[in-house]
Amino acid sequence: MGWFSDWLLGGVEQRSIEDPQYSLTESPEELLRLLGVADKQNALPIVSIEAALCVPAVLSIVAFLSRTLAALPLPTFEAGDNGARVDDSVAQLLSYAPNEGESSYGWRRWHWQQVFTGGRGLAWIERAGTKPVAIWPMDPALTTIRRVNGQKIYTHSGRDYAARDVIDTPFMLKRDGLGSYSPIAKINKAISLAIAMEGFAGGFFLGGGIPPLSLEGPVPSGADAYRRAHADIQRAIDLAKKSNSNIFGMPPGHNLKPVGIDPSKGQMVEARAFQIIEISRGWQMPPVFVQDLSKGTFSNTEQQDLWLAKHLVMQWAKAFEDELTLKLYGWQNPQRRVRHNLDGLQRGAFKERSEALARSIQTGQLTPNEARALEQRAPLDGGDVLYVQQATVPLTMAGAGVGHNGGPPLNDNDEEDAADASAED
Repeated sequence: MGWFSDWLLGGVEQRSIEDPQYSLTESPEELLRLLGVADKQNALPIVSIEAALCVPAVLSIVAFLSRTLAALPLPTFEAGDNGARVDDSVAQLLSYAPNEGESSYGWRRWHWQQVFTGGRGLAWIERAGTKPVAIWPMDPALTTIRRVNGQKIYTHSGRDYAARDVIDTPFMLKRDGLGSYSPIAKINKAISLAIAMEGFAGGFFLGGGIPPLSLEGPVPSGADAYRRAHADIQRAIDLAKKSNSNIFGMPPGHNLKPVGIDPSKGQMVEARAFQIIEISRGWQMPPVFVQDLSKGTFSNTEQQDLWLAKHLVMQWAKAFEDELTLKLYGWQNPQRRVRHNLDGLQRGAFKERSEALARSIQTGQLTPNEARALEQRAPLDGGDVLYVQQATVPLTMAGAGVGHNGGPPLNDNDEEDAADASAED
C-alpha cells in the first residue's frame, strides 16, 4: 500500500514534498489507477462483441449495413451482360426462403451481422444430388477451417463440409487465407475509449455534476476521526443537493478542490463526437449514416449517400454475388448468375426514380414494359416497343417534318393547296 493510502487511514504522518523519501504512490501506474485513468495493465481493456454493441455508433453501423444489404433484391439471371432474369429453384432460395424456417431477409440480415461483428458469415448448402435444395446458417464461432491437400475444410458440430458447399463471406482474410479479422477486434481501442468516456460521463452526472473533491486543511488524526469528518462533509453536500442550494458550510481552515479534469476543459463532448467518426472508419461508413451531422451540409450529405452505394454497399454486394454464383451454380462456366439489384437503394426516392425511368424510355434505353417491371407493375399491350424523341435533327432538316415510317410530313398541306388552286381555275 502506498503512502497516500496510509495517510488516508491515519497511519503515516504528513511529510514535506522536499523530503527525498517522499512518494505519493509506489509507482506511476498506481497513481493512474488511483485517479481512474488506467486499469491494472495501464491499458484500455479489449472489448467483446456484446460490449461493443452497447456503443450506439457500433450498434447503428452493424444494424444499418446488415439491414440494407439484406433488403436488396437478389434475383438470378442467365449468364452474360444481357442475360434475362430467371426464376429457378436457386432464385426461390435466395429471394423467398433459404430453408423451411427462415425468410431470405432474415437469413441474409443474420449473415451480414456476423460479418460486421465477428468478421465472418457462413452457411452450408444442402443438396439433392447436385441441386441445391436449402441453405442453412452456420455459427462462425463454432466453426473451424483448415486445409487438406490444398482444399478448405469447414468443421461445424462435428461434421466436415467441403468449401464448395459453404457460403463464406469474410470481412478481411488473414495471411493464411483461412482466418478472418473482426472489425470490432481491430478497432477495439477506439471502441473501448468510447465506453470509457461514456462511463466517465455517467459517473459525473450520477454524482450530480460534482467532480471528485479533495479536502484541504487540518486533517483529523486517527482513521475513525477522518472517516467521521469525511461523512460530515458528504452529508453537507447531499443536503445542499436536496435543498437545491449551491452553498454549504465548511469547517474553519478547510476547503474543497476538484480532483481530475473538468469535463468541459477536457473537451469531453468534442472527444465523444470524434469517437463516432473514428469508429465509423472501421467499417468505412459515411458519418451521416450514424447520425453525425456536425459537419453535414446539403451537398456533402448527398455525396455521402452516393459514396455509400458506390464504395461500400456495391463492393459487399459484389463479394456476396460471386460467392453465391460459385457455390450454387458451380465454377466451370456457370450458365446463370446471382446479381443484386442496387436500384433497390432508391426505393424511397420516388421522384428521382420516376424521372430516371422516363428519361430511359424517351432515349430508347428501356421499353415501357421494362420500366414497369422495375416498379413491379404488370406489362401492357404495346409496351414492348422502344421509343426515342426526335427533337434534335441536322440543321439542313430544320423545319422539315417526318411522318410515320419515314413517310411524308403529318402536316403536309401540298395536296390541299393543289386542290384549292384547281377549284379557283
